[in-house]
Amino acid sequence: MQLVRCLQDLKKLQSGSVVTIGNFDGLHLGHQVILEHVKAQAKILNVPSVVIIFEPQPKEFFVPDAATIRLTRLREKLELFRDNAIDFVLCLHFNQNFSKLTAEDFIKKILVDALHIKHIEVGDDFLFGAKRAGNFTMLEEAGKEFGFSVKDAKTVFLDGERISSTRVRNALLVDDLDLAERLLGRPFQLSGRVIQGQQLARKLGCPTANIQLKRKQAPLKGVFVVSCELDGKVYCGVANIGIRPTVKGDGNSHLEVHLLDFSGDLYKRHIRVTFHQKLRDEKKFNSLDELKAAIDKDVTNARAYWHARGLLNC
Repeated sequence: MQLVRCLQDLKKLQSGSVVTIGNFDGLHLGHQVILEHVKAQAKILNVPSVVIIFEPQPKEFFVPDAATIRLTRLREKLELFRDNAIDFVLCLHFNQNFSKLTAEDFIKKILVDALHIKHIEVGDDFLFGAKRAGNFTMLEEAGKEFGFSVKDAKTVFLDGERISSTRVRNALLVDDLDLAERLLGRPFQLSGRVIQGQQLARKLGCPTANIQLKRKQAPLKGVFVVSCELDGKVYCGVANIGIRPTVKGDGNSHLEVHLLDFSGDLYKRHIRVTFHQKLRDEKKFNSLDELKAAIDKDVTNARAYWHARGLLNC
């Protein structure tokens, strides 16, 4: 997979492309069906598959305070596109100038002139261009003019309800990790680089890896049984994600992971954390002694979880 941020770097697409456009937050099963259709059509036409995304996402640009909590940040999304064998991801910088690009110019300058589009698949409610003036019908008319086909990305259902990023987000809001996994087609995960923390957990006898989330709020809150993969080996662990109310902080979400029976330096390493089961809500304790007792109990409960599954000797 190749990440492209500038239209001038699309010379490899002179022969044409098959395209889809969207936020693809979480890359759930509905998104994955679209990607499979795009790849299949690209193979038939013998051209590359292309996904167009925007950073920041349009709603984050226009109404940042009302923007929804992301399921996946950019790096996580790109990793998922790579895992789904997409050829190119065109990540367009959504700024003031781009927001003024008309729907007609989006079609001509980006889809036709830059991507040499042969086929596009989007939802029939897809809107684009300045003031969201472009729609599915406009794409169909442009396809007749410029010689590309347009297909409606059909809705995918689970248990009679539409699969969507909002539905995944709502499942996580009520800690329904099983439903989130069924909607995503994989367990829910977060990833980031390990950064220097306050070292408080180490002082409390439970050293943690502080993982940089690069987001103000995360879609989960509380203490969870987790696993992490490092150098091809999976480590069992327990994690706290939230604002750490007992310790004075910045009000942003933080992810701290304690790997059971692990020794070594994780600083600056990139870690992907898989969430398996919630243990408890995040809570403000009256003292560090109370916090330590709660952490010790969390570790004990996490060990019991993994031991019951034959993955940990304890």
